[in-house]
Amino acid sequence: MLAQVDWPAFLFAMFVVELTPGPNMGWLTMVSANRGRAFGMQAVAGITLGLFLQILAAATGLSSLMAASHLVYEGLRWAGVAFMVFLAWEAFRDDGSAVPAQGSGFTGFRRGLIANLLNPKALVFYLVIVGQFASPEAGHLWVQIFALGMIHLVVSILIHSGLVLIGDGFGTWVERWGKSIYVRSAFAIALLTIALWIALSTGRG
Repeated sequence: MLAQVDWPAFLFAMFVVELTPGPNMGWLTMVSANRGRAFGMQAVAGITLGLFLQILAAATGLSSLMAASHLVYEGLRWAGVAFMVFLAWEAFRDDGSAVPAQGSGFTGFRRGLIANLLNPKALVFYLVIVGQFASPEAGHLWVQIFALGMIHLVVSILIHSGLVLIGDGFGTWVERWGKSIYVRSAFAIALLTIALWIALSTGRG
C-alpha cells in the first residue's frame, strides 16, 4: 500500500520538520536543563501521546473537520500561547526550593501532552505534510496516513530524546545558578519567545 511513497523525500521532510526550531524543541531542551533527564523523558512520553492522538484524528478525518473551523483553530492557537506564558511564569518564580524534578511523577508527562494538544500546527501537520505522501489510488487514505504518521512518531521520539540528553548535560552546568534571578529570567524569556513564535507563525492571516 505504501509502495508509491517517495521514502527519501518523506524521511527528509520528517527530519527537517522535527529539527526546525519550535515549541517542542525549545521547551524540551530548557525543561531538561532546568529539571533533569527524568522530567524531560516524561515530557517526551507526553508529547508522543499527544502526537499519537493527532495521528488518530488525522486518520479519522477529525483534524480536517477541526482545522476547517476558524473558531476551533484560533481557540487552540491562543490556548497554546497562554500555556507557554504560564510555563514562563512558573520558570520565573521557581527558585529551586521545591525540587521540581522530584515532585509529581507525571508532571512532565502531563505538560508535554497538553503542550501538543494545544499546538495548532500539530493539529494539521498530518494532513498538510504527511497527507501529501498518501495517494487515493494506493488504498484507504486513513490507513496510509496512520502508517506514515507512526513513522514520523519514531523520528520525533529519537530527536526529542536527543534534545533531553543535550538539555540535561547543559543542566549540570546551570545547576549552580538555578536560584539566580538572572537564570530564571532567561528561562522565562525563552519560553515567552516560544509563545510569541506560536502566535506569529500559526496565524492564518
